[in-house]
Amino acid sequence: MKRRTGQDREITRHWRPATQAVRGGTARSEWGETSEALFLTSGYAYDCAADAAARFAGEQQGMTYSRLQNPTVEMLEERIALMEGAEACRTMATGMAAMTAAMLCQLQQGDHVVAGRAAFGSCRWLVDTLLPKFGIATTVVDARDPQAFEDARRPNTKVFFFETPANPTMDIVDLQAVCDIARANGITSVVDNAFATPALQRPMEYGADVVAYSATKMMDGQGRVLAGAVCGTAEWINTILLPFTRNTGPTLSAFNAWVVLKGLETLDLRIRRQSENALKVGKFLEARVPRILHPGLPSHPQHNLAMSQMSACGPIFAFEVAGGRPQAHGLLDALALVDISNNIGDSRSLMTHPASTTHYGVAEEKRIEMGVTENLLRLNVGLEDPADVIDDLDQALTTVGL
Repeated sequence: MKRRTGQDREITRHWRPATQAVRGGTARSEWGETSEALFLTSGYAYDCAADAAARFAGEQQGMTYSRLQNPTVEMLEERIALMEGAEACRTMATGMAAMTAAMLCQLQQGDHVVAGRAAFGSCRWLVDTLLPKFGIATTVVDARDPQAFEDARRPNTKVFFFETPANPTMDIVDLQAVCDIARANGITSVVDNAFATPALQRPMEYGADVVAYSATKMMDGQGRVLAGAVCGTAEWINTILLPFTRNTGPTLSAFNAWVVLKGLETLDLRIRRQSENALKVGKFLEARVPRILHPGLPSHPQHNLAMSQMSACGPIFAFEVAGGRPQAHGLLDALALVDISNNIGDSRSLMTHPASTTHYGVAEEKRIEMGVTENLLRLNVGLEDPADVIDDLDQALTTVGL
């Protein structure tokens, strides 16, 4: 039992989050390794044909195929579930695989979804383009106003889907208020928590039913692999989500799972330091640019709500320049330390122009509706000395006349 302490829920559920992030879900083999083992196998052997039949029938414990089970992947799923405060978790190949599976597994023709307008470009494509192709109606609302969800709700509404903080405009959603509306009407709330992670915000504590992640971001945190995760009750994960993923196969590789396991060990340290760095950088930029959207700053219109739901501001925020795409691109081109990259959650500082990258595939009128203008830039503040990041931004802003 000692070698499998990390998988004993009676023990691990009492651990504090930082301990769960390092040890939760760990299952040691007969070799007693301290670091989680990497199981690179597609299939499994059986002692006899009857054992194979029993496993497929669910009558015997054990693994059948790595599209369904893998020891390394299962350790990651258990660890994320513990950190989230969820009963269960299933991982996916990417964050968008997680978002897509979390939606499609529970929807069918004739259903209706209410979604927040501010979202990652691919999430908006999912809501605006993919779901309607299958006869699923969608309504997009300003998620900053909980009443908008109530007003958009229909008798056939099955899901509320939103991000908080939202990508890239940093809109904050009142988790308690929106999830209360969902619960009162038998609607499943699906929250994209990628910007905060369970280290800074746990939506299930506010009534969320399902929490989805791009684990590519802060959970890996070093720009190495792609991964996604979906958390919920054991019943929802096993009876609603699992049949969909079992048969469609958005499987996370064992290697990527192992890398994310290693990333989780330092998540709390990284995200808190990056939050501190982002606050310092944000205070500098606030005096230099026309508008800044940083939930950690009192100038953010939802600062108090953000800080009531999050234990720190996170490493990501947005700001605007005055000269449209030419000035935005000029600032990016003038950077010497900060990388031009559309990724986020990395230990390196990264900046992008969402209108021409992450939200390029969103129609212009919808981008404007979301607040993704040609003036907007998104910044991920990394683990560098924030003074060096500020110096780089200072010279770049000066170069473009700001």
